[in-house]
Amino acid sequence: MGHPSFHPKTLDSPNELPLIVEASEEVKQKPRKWYYYLWDTLDKPKEERWFMFKLDAALLTFASLGYFIKYLDQTNINSAFVSGMKEDLGLYKNQLNYMQTCWTVGYVIGELPSNMILTRFRPSRWIPCMEITWAVLTFCLARANNATTIYVLRFFIGLAESTFYPGMQYIIGSWYRKEELAKRSCIFHTSSALGTMFSGYLMAAVYKLGGRGGMAGWQWLFIIDGVISLPIAIAGFWFIPDVPEIAKPWYLTEEEVKFAQKRMQLEGRQQRKPYTKAKFKKIFTSWHIYALTPLYVFFNNGGVSAAPVFQQYLKASKDPKYTVSQINVYPTIQNGVQVVSTLAMAWISDGVLKGARWPMIVFGGCVNIMTEVSLAVWNIPTKWKWACLSLTGVAGGLSGLCMAWAHEICTHDNEERAIVIASMNEIAYVLQAWLPLIVWQQVDAPEYRKGFITVSCLSFMLIVTALTIRVLHARELAQRRDEDLSDENLVQSDRDESTERSVDVKV
Repeated sequence: MGHPSFHPKTLDSPNELPLIVEASEEVKQKPRKWYYYLWDTLDKPKEERWFMFKLDAALLTFASLGYFIKYLDQTNINSAFVSGMKEDLGLYKNQLNYMQTCWTVGYVIGELPSNMILTRFRPSRWIPCMEITWAVLTFCLARANNATTIYVLRFFIGLAESTFYPGMQYIIGSWYRKEELAKRSCIFHTSSALGTMFSGYLMAAVYKLGGRGGMAGWQWLFIIDGVISLPIAIAGFWFIPDVPEIAKPWYLTEEEVKFAQKRMQLEGRQQRKPYTKAKFKKIFTSWHIYALTPLYVFFNNGGVSAAPVFQQYLKASKDPKYTVSQINVYPTIQNGVQVVSTLAMAWISDGVLKGARWPMIVFGGCVNIMTEVSLAVWNIPTKWKWACLSLTGVAGGLSGLCMAWAHEICTHDNEERAIVIASMNEIAYVLQAWLPLIVWQQVDAPEYRKGFITVSCLSFMLIVTALTIRVLHARELAQRRDEDLSDENLVQSDRDESTERSVDVKV
């Protein structure tokens, strides 16, 4: 994430800060060199490269690992369900749907309050505490012996996990500039796909432990997930840098923190301010929250993640009949597609498209419509069905782009940015709390025709919303430029008038 050939140098003197900022802005104004499109720090001044190397190494690495364990502990219920838990606990109705819903309800309840807490308290304390909580609850799932116990545990796991994704998106948006943001947000998001992939591989491996210690293979999955999660959660106390205005991380010098604050000032990103009636009125009378929230709602529910479709398709297959290991491993193709497409779209958006987010969002929506309409037909060639199930991962990578766009649109109000980011994720999961009970019913598996049609419609609405936001944001930027130009003309007019008065006095 950094440049391997330069000599590390910190900002030792306060006098260096203006020089580094000026050099950074000069580089930004010049034509980009080819290696900028590989990684955006490569053409920055060496002091800024060193600063960003340390920030990426700490913040981005921890964010990715934390999201990895979040998805590992969120989706392990699907891997366990198709690997013996269903039969051992007699879950033959819609219990899996209810388990997903209990998690979603907890997640929805916690998101917005958590992000508001992050604007008042230190994220480096709040987030790791919640991570430790969900890791401990994951251990407890191994001893659950009925559906009711799992419902309760899943609710509290969702409540604890609600702090992480919107919280870390808020923190990432507090440190990076526009040309850096989509790549980092998408790298962060790809760890969710990696977590889902790893859960499948892990279940295939630990299934062989069935019988040891008096526990089945699916029970061992929860134990091992907790063992992986706990040390990563504890590491957060040292690696989350808070936000620049209160940051005192051990890996950044005092001058580097000041440099980070200056970078955000140049980006127009505001510092934290008190919540007031006027602020709430401003937030909830702006189009931002009412356009960005549906965008994320349509993205988040416009996929097949609400049900383990690929796994259930393989499990229902009679010719050929797949083993438990194959049922867990083959669907990870979908996650691999998500990782590759997510990173590709982020690099294209930041580099080739110069920060434009909407083209990649529209592209992802179009791919989703193509695959979901095909799956709704269902009686299609087997190779095309596998291709469609795999390509559903393409639209799963749009989260980082949606979040990056929200950071940029809400850059002038810190509290609005925190609330909008949380609302996007929260309302998306409000829909996810009940929609799967209607269109992704377990009794319809694996031919979820209602689900595939619903996803196609939501993907179409995603495209319409993205194009609408594009128009609204362009209009807002033009209005802001006109206001800035008017202010400059007014200031210049005042100066001219003052000069004329000075001349008259001399005469």
